[in-house]
Amino acid sequence: MKVNYQRFNPCQTVVFRGLGYSKIWYALPAIVVQDTPDLTALFWRAGTPEKWRGKSPDEKVTPQTVMLPEMKLFDRLWTETDVLMLVPAGAAHAVYVMWDEGQKALRCWYINLQQPLARTAIGFDTQDYWLDIVICPDRSEWHWKDEDQFNEVTALGMYSPEQAREIRAEGERAVRRVQTNQPPFCEGWENWRAPEDWVIPTFPEGWDHL
Repeated sequence: MKVNYQRFNPCQTVVFRGLGYSKIWYALPAIVVQDTPDLTALFWRAGTPEKWRGKSPDEKVTPQTVMLPEMKLFDRLWTETDVLMLVPAGAAHAVYVMWDEGQKALRCWYINLQQPLARTAIGFDTQDYWLDIVICPDRSEWHWKDEDQFNEVTALGMYSPEQAREIRAEGERAVRRVQTNQPPFCEGWENWRAPEDWVIPTFPEGWDHL
């Protein structure tokens, strides 16, 4: 039975998780900026605690290791960038507005291809699609990221050829929104700033319940 969870309030702490094969592959606590029918926006700073599945604390999952039994969740910290994640309703991608840690100058726009967000009692779940897009600050240039891994997981049968084409098409649609100055790229989010009194959140109790 599908549960209709309530929307979250601005400034509320939620847990953003990536799932796969009935396991948590990454998770971090984030602060709600906006949660409306049109857009979900979450923020986390450099220094935010996170969980990542791997063979060691410094080694992330790869296509070759995704199903190995020694893959475990390790404690890490998100580093280098402050991130505002924007997810239009129903989108199979998230737009990351990324600044260098503590800076006002935009480092890049980043499109993370993923399953549409699933709302939970404590936050949001998704599944990463391995393929991403990096866009320069003025949005004049862009390039695919991790195409080699995406091609590899497709060759391993994690996605059918049809699914792989649709994932790539989702990225191409997102790029067209960049090129035609459509939301959220035309809404001034690159000028948004987190309130100075926002502190880095911690994982709430029950963050790992599926």
